[in-house]
Amino acid sequence: MGASIAAGWIATYAVAQNAFEMVAISSITFTGPSADTLMGFVNERELPMSFGSGLVPGVFLGALLMAVITKEARIQRFEPQMPMERYLLGGVMMGFGSMLAGGCAVGAGMSGGAIFALTAWLALLSMWIGAVVTQRLTEGGPRVRPAGTCQQS
Repeated sequence: MGASIAAGWIATYAVAQNAFEMVAISSITFTGPSADTLMGFVNERELPMSFGSGLVPGVFLGALLMAVITKEARIQRFEPQMPMERYLLGGVMMGFGSMLAGGCAVGAGMSGGAIFALTAWLALLSMWIGAVVTQRLTEGGPRVRPAGTCQQS
C-alpha cells in the first residue's frame, strides 16, 4: 500500500511537469474525496465524480464481495470485556472529523512529517497530548500495576 501511495505521488509529479495547467501532486486518499462529497451535499453543488469519489465505496464493496465469495463474511465482535460500541463511536467521530477537516491525522503526520514541516510535527505532538489526556480522563487516571509485576514487550 505504501508503494502505491508513493507511485501516485511520482505519477502526478510526472503529469505536473508536462501539463499546460497547474496539476496538484497528490496520491490515494480516503478523506479528501469524502470531504469533497460532504461539501457537495452541504453546498448543494454537483457531486465530484473522480477516482477518489469511487475509491471509498469501491474498497468497501470489494472487501464485502471478496468476503462473501470466500465464505468468510461474518459479524465479528471484540472480546466480551471490550465494548465494541465505544470503538465504533470513536471511529465514526474520527471519520466525520477528518471529513470536516479535509484530511486525517495520519496523512498530515506522514506527509508533513516526511518533509519536516514544523506544523506537522506540532500537530502530531498536540494529537499525542490530546490522546493521553483523553485516555486519562476516560479511564480515571494512569493505570497502576501491582508491585512485583512487569510489562511484557
